[in-house]
Amino acid sequence: MTTIDLCQLMLVAGVAAYLQTLTGFAFGLVMMCAIAILGLISLADAAIIVGILSVVNSVHILIRGWRYVAWREFWLVAGPSLAATIAGYAMLERVAASNLVLLQLILGVVIIAAAVQLVSRPHPLSKRSSARQFIVAGAAGGLMGGLFATAGPPLVYLFYRQPMAITSIRVTLVLVFTVGILLRTTLVVATGDFPFIPVLWSLLTIPVILAATEIAHRWPPVLSPETLRRVTFGLLLASGLGLAFKALI
Repeated sequence: MTTIDLCQLMLVAGVAAYLQTLTGFAFGLVMMCAIAILGLISLADAAIIVGILSVVNSVHILIRGWRYVAWREFWLVAGPSLAATIAGYAMLERVAASNLVLLQLILGVVIIAAAVQLVSRPHPLSKRSSARQFIVAGAAGGLMGGLFATAGPPLVYLFYRQPMAITSIRVTLVLVFTVGILLRTTLVVATGDFPFIPVLWSLLTIPVILAATEIAHRWPPVLSPETLRRVTFGLLLASGLGLAFKALI
């Protein structure tokens, strides 16, 4: 990795950390899209590096915000999500490449449709969803996380529709994703596919990530809850487009 590549990676990591602090997700989305466009490293290595850096950013967020975690909703999605992550990662080795691409394309289209609907209707539901809906969303997110290292869309879709404080939604999502990323990274290490050299280089971005997170905490943009929901749903739309585009090419 050249000095220019490292500087680009730092810039991307800072932007991703800032958005993650505001919305509770999008770190992996922004970094993976930027790395793919810039061609900094292979996407396989990028998925692992982004996961590790995301944990660093998430821990910084949780140190301040753990009191706002919605524990009932967290426990409803955490168990199914972890179990489905293991299942998804196991499927990754067994599903034919053509079938995997088709599944990725279908998921991308579904996410795009859901995001378009949410962007046009940013107001939350009148009452919280049932426990079964949280369990299903947790399982769907975990399966996507195991297969594609992209667990966010089902959980973001459900949580941002809840009549909950934005802070609680954001911190709860961060905790769910952190636990899932730690599990997936452990599975990668256990299978011997861990890219040590790229990971060592990526650790140099940690000061930038911590600084961006601190800036987002101290000087957040003045946005109404509805506007922030629209921004989040826009990022969700980008996630679906990214999945679909990656499958098409």
